[in-house]
Amino acid sequence: MYKHIFRPIFFLLSPETIHHLIVFGLKVVRWIPGGTAVIRALFTVKHPSLEREVFGIKFSNPVGLAAGFDKNAEVYPELAAFGFGAIETGTVTPKGQPGNPKPRLFRLTRDHALINRMGFNNKGAEAMLKCLKKKKRKAVIGVNLGKNTATPNEGAPAEYLSSFRKLYDYADYFVINVSCPNVKNLCGLQDKENLEKIIQGLTEFRRGQSLYRPILMKISPDLTESQIDDTIEVLRTSGIDGIVATNTTTRRENLTTAPQTVEALGNGGLSGAPLTRRAIEVVRYVHRKTEGNFPIIGVGGIMSVQEAAEMLEAGASLIQIYTGFIYNGSGFAKQICKRLIKTA
Repeated sequence: MYKHIFRPIFFLLSPETIHHLIVFGLKVVRWIPGGTAVIRALFTVKHPSLEREVFGIKFSNPVGLAAGFDKNAEVYPELAAFGFGAIETGTVTPKGQPGNPKPRLFRLTRDHALINRMGFNNKGAEAMLKCLKKKKRKAVIGVNLGKNTATPNEGAPAEYLSSFRKLYDYADYFVINVSCPNVKNLCGLQDKENLEKIIQGLTEFRRGQSLYRPILMKISPDLTESQIDDTIEVLRTSGIDGIVATNTTTRRENLTTAPQTVEALGNGGLSGAPLTRRAIEVVRYVHRKTEGNFPIIGVGGIMSVQEAAEMLEAGASLIQIYTGFIYNGSGFAKQICKRLIKTA
């Protein structure tokens, strides 16, 4: 029903417009007595075979919603009701910022893909803190951390630490995002020296806390194997608890959309079906290089239940969806969970 009725209607509007309308609708649901409970009853599947314990956290199922949908942690309880075992909020920066100029989010419908150059648009860490404080959690909550666009890379360690400190008591895990292609020079933070500086500040602060919050690193699908090796070496020695693989890609390979159409859309990170094989390949490579001893959240191009299963088989401990949620609809997490129960 979603693909044949609702999606064609939604796709008549611009991607960012429909996103804001959905977020608004979820806020309305919150005020309808029993509204969220009804959604949960329709879309949530529970089974012992779905449960996971990863980096010390218990997940009701391995399917999470990737960062970018609930940037400000405004509707994560409602989103969790759609069957997700975890919701990753953000990317959040210390200060609110508008992001890149619009339009900045585009559909490649023929390719089941999105291109975005949002640029970390969000209301800032203080606004997210207020949201995390006042809402009850029904799922594991992650926070994806970034730096403000205007901040030079040498100031990045202080910015990641600032948001980390502010939000530490109100999230279950944190992700360091240094691989988004939509923030100028951000990917330069993926080199060894910069990574070590960022991670050192976070782990030093964590050592002084009574609660242990796992820290993960989100990596780009555009890294070479040698660059992935360098990243793994840094993470092994730095106290990082896991890897999120992968972010969006700057590549424009294997698209059926006309090249001139794609070129006219401009720069941005590509997600969805064109990223599937590369994301699974990166997860498989990281799993092999770490001998299966390093937790991986697999994300990127999961557009079907079969691809979700492939990502887990490649070595992911957990998976996340985003573009697949847009193209498949509100029941996608449930579909994946039902498939995993059958094959358990």
